Amino acid sequence: MELRHLRYFVAVAEELSFTRAAERLHIGQPPLSQQIQALEAEVGARLLERSKRWVRLTEAGKLFLADARRVLALSQQAVLTAQRAERGEAGELRIGFTFSTPFTPLFARVINLYRQRFPQVTLTLRELATLHQIDAIEAHELDLGFIRPPEVPIGEGIAITELRHDPLVLVLPTSSPLARKKRVAISELQGLPFVMYPKNAGTGIYPQIFRLCRAACFVPKIGMEAGEASTIIGLVAAGCGVSVLPDSFNRMHMEGVVYRPIADPAATTELWLAQRRTDRSPLVAAFIALAREAVNELDEMDALSRSPKKAGQAGRT
Repeated sequence: MELRHLRYFVAVAEELSFTRAAERLHIGQPPLSQQIQALEAEVGARLLERSKRWVRLTEAGKLFLADARRVLALSQQAVLTAQRAERGEAGELRIGFTFSTPFTPLFARVINLYRQRFPQVTLTLRELATLHQIDAIEAHELDLGFIRPPEVPIGEGIAITELRHDPLVLVLPTSSPLARKKRVAISELQGLPFVMYPKNAGTGIYPQIFRLCRAACFVPKIGMEAGEASTIIGLVAAGCGVSVLPDSFNRMHMEGVVYRPIADPAATTELWLAQRRTDRSPLVAAFIALAREAVNELDEMDALSRSPKKAGQAGRT
C-alpha cells in the first residue's frame, strides 16, 4: 500500500464524487477508479458504495478514512521533522562538559541561547573529565564536549574549536599567610601539601600543576586527592592543603577558603569545544556557531565593563 493510494481514497471520501476527486488530484477519472479498486482488493474490504449518481462510504470505509487521515498526517509530520533536523532545528544533541565548565558565564549563556532558538532539539548533558569526553566523542556516545587542554595528544579524529582563555587561581585556607597577599607565585607553594584530582581522573589540571611546579624548580607534595572540585575546596577549607583550579571555581563561595590570582604567566587554561572531525551534522554546526556568537557577545560585554569612558557614557544614557 502506497501513500498515494491513501491520498486518492481520502479525496474520493471527502468529495463523494470520483469526478470532483479526479479534478482535485489532477488525474483522470478512470485511473482513479482503478486505484481505488486496487486499494479495496489489497485491504480486503469494500470501502465505497457507488452508483452512477452517488458515492457513499461503507462502515469499513468510514473507519479506514479516519486511519488514512492519521497516516497521511504522520507522513507529513515525518517530512517536516526531517527537514527541521536537516536545518539543525530538531533531533538530539549530546554534549559533555568538564567539572569547571558550568561555573563559566559562557556555558550558561550558550545553553540558554540554544534552548531558546532550538526548542525542538533535545539537549542531553553529561559531566565528564576531558579525556573521558574525548573517548565518548570518538565512540559516538557524545556529539560535542566542553573540554580543557589535556596533557596527552588529541587524536586526529577530533576537531577543536577554541572558545576562551581562563586564568588558574590558587585556592587557600583563610588561615594561610599567603591569603594576605594579592597575588601568589607558584614558587611560594614549595613544601605545601596540595589537594588535587587523582592522576587517573582524566583532567588536564593534574599534569598542569606538576608542570608549573617543575618550572618553579620543585615537585608538588600531594597531601590529599578528591574527585570533585567541591570536595577539593572543602578539604582546603579544612586546612588539608592548597589547590590550583580554573578561575571559574572562584564563584563557589565556601567559608574558610580564599582565591588568589597566580603571578606566573603560564598559569592559564583554555576552554575548547571538541567534536568528531568527520561530523557534518547540522545540529553540531548550529551549536558551534551559536557558541562562537556567545563568545563574541561576552567579549564585547567584558570590553565595555573595563572601559571607563564607555561605562560612563552608558551610565548617562
